[in-house]
Amino acid sequence: MSDRLDSADRPAVTTTVIDEQILLIRIDRPDRRNAFDGATARALEAAIDHYEADDTLRCAILTGSDTVFSAGQDLIAAATGDMGVTERRGAFGVMARPPIKPLIAAVEGHALAGGLELCLACDLIVSSRTAGMGLPETARSLVAIGGGCFRLPKRIPYHLAMELILTGKPVSATQFAEFGLINRLTEPGGAVDGALELARDICAAGPLAVRASKQIVVNSQAWTDAESWTNQMKYVAPVQQSEDLREGLRAFAEKRAPIWKGR
Repeated sequence: MSDRLDSADRPAVTTTVIDEQILLIRIDRPDRRNAFDGATARALEAAIDHYEADDTLRCAILTGSDTVFSAGQDLIAAATGDMGVTERRGAFGVMARPPIKPLIAAVEGHALAGGLELCLACDLIVSSRTAGMGLPETARSLVAIGGGCFRLPKRIPYHLAMELILTGKPVSATQFAEFGLINRLTEPGGAVDGALELARDICAAGPLAVRASKQIVVNSQAWTDAESWTNQMKYVAPVQQSEDLREGLRAFAEKRAPIWKGR
């Protein structure tokens, strides 16, 4: 199933539901190397909103084409003031407010500038070995303002992040995997399949527990250890009172796969 998400003759973003639980979101602007203008950002925001609102969808995968994940902001559009930003979710329709459910980046080709920042807005990254990634903004006297300057140092060692940000030089996905940024490397053309494997593992877990766990991980970065013990319970309490928790314990005792209801 493919959903049209903008009014252009060719949709900038398409979605496909896989296994009735996984939403594959594809950026599809091959003529602009999957770069973002305002319409593309709004289309991605619409896809993220749909994913977040549909309780049957438990994991989403964000990908581009076989040759490029995303080149970031469409500079031709930017020259006319058409920026890839939305009011609610921010840059590219996702960077400032990612979904509360898991989002996996599946990278083929290059993920540069905003393309890498798009990856950093995701929870997991699967990439082809031949992909290239980086934040080349400083080489053009620009600043990576889509989260790259503050998210990358939290994901890889500080001095490595600083070198990549200050020099603007891209590196290979295999190097980023060595830095710990990438969850799985695949052969060229295999990123989406690799992401689907991860997504299916996530879908096998309890959806309420997955969602709560993600929110604790994301929000606890701003908490002290003392605050964390109390603040996490806001997300844990609904899980502890759920049918899914009882089903998970019952399935364990009965040595069978659980049947999740998401409630």
